[in-house]
Amino acid sequence: MQRDKVSLGIFWLKDDSLEDTDSLPPPKEIAADIVENLEAALEQFQGVEEE
Repeated sequence: MQRDKVSLGIFWLKDDSLEDTDSLPPPKEIAADIVENLEAALEQFQGVEEE
């Protein structure tokens, strides 16, 4: 796509706080958070479908 000011780059979303891997929660905790977020999203989609 050749248009002025069009970029699909998401480099600006980088979270510099994630550079320090020692401060990250354990992988099991991260996975549990992801599952929780996905389940919440699924509930919302099911609500939309029911409407």
